[in-house]
Parts: sequence; structure tokens; C-alpha cells
Amino acid sequence: MLSVRYGRKEPEAGCDEAGRGCLAGPVFAAAVIFAPDYRNDRLNDSKKLGEKERYSLREEIERDALSYAVARVEAEEIDRINILQASIKAMHLALARLNPQPAFITVDGNRFHPYGKIPHVCVVKGDGRYLSIAAASILAKTYRDDCMKELSLRYPCYAWDKNKGYPTAAHYRAIEQNGVCPLHRRSFRLYPEQDLFSAIEKTIDKEKENNEK
Repeated sequence: MLSVRYGRKEPEAGCDEAGRGCLAGPVFAAAVIFAPDYRNDRLNDSKKLGEKERYSLREEIERDALSYAVARVEAEEIDRINILQASIKAMHLALARLNPQPAFITVDGNRFHPYGKIPHVCVVKGDGRYLSIAAASILAKTYRDDCMKELSLRYPCYAWDKNKGYPTAAHYRAIEQNGVCPLHRRSFRLYPEQDLFSAIEKTIDKEKENNEK
């Protein structure tokens, strides 16, 4: 079973993000505070769980947490400030929505910016070690998946309802066939097997065709 908390300061919040490596859509982050005596044998890193189990656990997390919050940073801002800064910003936004505010923060990974004057620790693979980080990973993942399913209705050609914006072979093929859309992260390598400039020209030509229709 995962550990309840890292330190002795309460309340302690766990933070994690989802969608950092995607080609399109926002990056999501979540923050979760549990009671210090909380136990849940089913909680684990979201990547180690099936989809049905993640959504089932989301209901438990939202029922049992003392406080939880989810936030997002859009693709346009990801391009402007880079994905690392956007991921940290999303975590800060989620933390700001917690009530009560934490006295200590545990963060999955190895990079974070201080949130106010609240002490924090970065834990590599923390989503497989601490309950609150695992819970945050599940919330961030499921809320982002819901978002990408909705966005797929606007841009069905990319099949985001299936690939969730990740760099799958099918997603790359869809970009090659249809160009990029406003929700793609332009700072990412969207055409790994094409010359970048020809890819940009193809997108511009497609946008011109659409405007002329």
C-alpha cells in the first residue's frame, strides 16, 4: 500500500500532471489533500490502472478527499512558456483552489517552483509511492481524457477520443493528411518524418482552401 504522507506537516497536498508529452490539447494538473489516517489499497499510479478503474477511483477520491482541485493550461500558453513551465503553472493553479491550503506539498517528478512560502518536496515516481500524488495523477488523467474526448467532436479527424492527443502513429498520420489545428502545440515536433517548412506550407495552404470555401 502507498504511504499516506511524506512529512509531518498537515495538511499535506499531493500534486501531479497529465498530458505533458501530448501533441495537442491542454496540460492538466491536480492537487489532493487526504486526512492523515486515510487508507485506500486500490490507489496507485494512474498509468498502472485501467480506464474503468481510474474513473471508479475518481469517484472515491472526490468523495474521500478533504480537498481536491483540477486545473489546466492551454496549448497556446504551452507554446508561449514551454511545457515544463505550463505543467508547473497548472499545479500552482490547482493548489490555489484547495481549501484548506496545504502546509506541505509533495510533487511527482523532479522539477517544481515554490508555491508561495509553503515547503515542498519533489519525488520521482511519487505517484507510485504516496496516496495523495497517486490520487492527483488519477484526477489529472481522467479530467484530461474527458477534455480530449470533447475536443475530438470538434476535430474528429485526429481521433483524440482514442489517442488523447499523444504522439501515436495514427495521430502523426492524421496530422500529415490534415495539417495541424489551433489546438496542436506548435512548439512540439508535429511532423517527425517531414521537413518542417513543407509541413507549415501544407497547413497554410489548407487554411487558405478552407477560407475560400
